[in-house]
Amino acid sequence: MKTSEKKVSTDNLKSNQNRSASLRMLLAPSFIFLMLIFSTSVSFAHCDTMDGPLIRDAKIALNTNNVNYVLKWVKQENETEIKEAFFLTMNVRKLGADALNLADKYFFETVVRVHRSGEGVPFTGVKPSGTPIDEKILAADKSIETGTLAPLKNLVPKEILPELEIRFNKVLSLKDFDVNNVTEGRAYIEAYVQFFKFAEGEEEESGHKNHIYNFE
Repeated sequence: MKTSEKKVSTDNLKSNQNRSASLRMLLAPSFIFLMLIFSTSVSFAHCDTMDGPLIRDAKIALNTNNVNYVLKWVKQENETEIKEAFFLTMNVRKLGADALNLADKYFFETVVRVHRSGEGVPFTGVKPSGTPIDEKILAADKSIETGTLAPLKNLVPKEILPELEIRFNKVLSLKDFDVNNVTEGRAYIEAYVQFFKFAEGEEEESGHKNHIYNFE
């Protein structure tokens, strides 16, 4: 009788251990995914949302059949991957509404993934329209749109305003580039990214020489 009870107890223990192991296996991917999200720099976070400037340019590229609208967002060594994805997307879009939606999603994910890689941060998917964006990011975008720092000034420490204004003026000086001049476009995006990073308080490496998004 005792032997039988011991066997049942052992079986229950093994069963519990197996369930625990299975639960850990199921939870591990979710845990890793959450760790990626929380370890990812929040800087320039709107570039991976459907409402952000990168997806906006990707939509224009598809609607005008001009890949140059998005090439400025990626490094030169990644041009081939983006061009291949673009031409594949344009061909598939012709097959019908469902194909168009699927192809566009593929293209959006590709350009965001490659751009994020260029920033040195992992790709965690394209966030849906309506995803909350930090008010400083929205204000920085508004500043560029209106040509004045007024929307952002009250959201950042006063001591950084002189440097912020220098970066802001650089963005404005590069803003009106020819979309088909990808080199000029990349210079604008680099200035744009560095303006946002500084506005959010992200520290750069000494001397401002080793920018994360250096296209040279």
